[in-house]
Amino acid sequence: MATTAKILLSITFFEESKFQGKKYECSVDCTDFRGLFLRCNSIKVEDGAWVIYERPNFGGCMYVLEKGEYPDFKHWKGMDGHISSCRQIRPITGNPHIQLYEYTNFSGQKVEIKEDTPDLLQQWNHREVNSVRVLDGAWVLFEESDYQGRQYYVEKGEYRQNQSWGALSPCIMSIRRVKF
Repeated sequence: MATTAKILLSITFFEESKFQGKKYECSVDCTDFRGLFLRCNSIKVEDGAWVIYERPNFGGCMYVLEKGEYPDFKHWKGMDGHISSCRQIRPITGNPHIQLYEYTNFSGQKVEIKEDTPDLLQQWNHREVNSVRVLDGAWVLFEESDYQGRQYYVEKGEYRQNQSWGALSPCIMSIRRVKF
């Protein structure tokens, strides 16, 4: 009888840049690790993908990190070294597919996306996305083109208004699939 090994995802936070100083290793979702170090200036993602948040309880600005090394906060496009919580992104299967809508509650014009899109204006003549339906996969929505600006993580499900994916504004200019 074969046994299935459980995938253990891990991420390590370092207080100083270039993986120096106090460190905190994590393999589960963590709602608040503020007291463990003053700031986070570098990160190693050993396996999988993670969403890290500026505030406790998965609040504030979010950043999606896939396997790799991030020697300082600029490498994950952070504004500073303030990180307070994180959660794993579960492995994604299937064919990524997302629908973006002009208005809230899935109304108005719609565009369907199945590939990374560095400039949404080339496919859709709107600067605002007011609702999203993720049919398969997980995606990162960016406020600016070329995967810049604030990031918003969405996974399979329905998001009836921009606040439901954590955005203060409906401006989305690029979109990227989460792959691992």
